[in-house]
Amino acid sequence: MRSFDGPEALTAALGEEIGVGDWITVDQPMIDRFAEATGDHQWIHVDPERAARDSPYGATVAHGYLTLSLVPLFIAGVRRLEGLRLSLNYGLDRVRFPAPVLVGSRLRGRVRVAAANPVPPRGLRVTYGVTVEIDGQERPACLADAVVLHHW
Repeated sequence: MRSFDGPEALTAALGEEIGVGDWITVDQPMIDRFAEATGDHQWIHVDPERAARDSPYGATVAHGYLTLSLVPLFIAGVRRLEGLRLSLNYGLDRVRFPAPVLVGSRLRGRVRVAAANPVPPRGLRVTYGVTVEIDGQERPACLADAVVLHHW
C-alpha cells in the first residue's frame, strides 16, 4: 500500500507503477450476483452445465463488465490518499478485454499513474492505467484507463 499526502505527491508519481494488488477469486456465486444485478443471464456466464458442454472454454466465464467493475477495488487496494475529502469516478478512456476470465480464476490489478491534471482549488483528475492480470495466464483479462477526480 503506497500513501500519498496530497495532489502534489500523487502527481509526482506520474508514469510510475504504484502497486500490484492482492489476488481475488472470481467464483460462480460472484458471477451469478453480477448477472442478477445487471440482467445479463447469458448461458456462457450462468449455466455451468451448458458452458461445460457448448462453450469453447469448457466452463462459465465472467462478464467483461464484472472484471471492469473490479478496477476501483484494485486501485483502492494499492494506494492510500491521506487527507482526501472526496473521490468521484469521472469515466474511462480506454477499455479492452484481451482474455476471458474462467470461473475460479484469480485476478489482481497492476496500477500505474498514467496522467494527473490539476483541478482548482485542491483537486486532481487522475488517470490510473490498470492491467487486470489472471493468475497463470500470459494475457491480461482487462486493460483499462480509469479516470478519477480526487478532492483534498
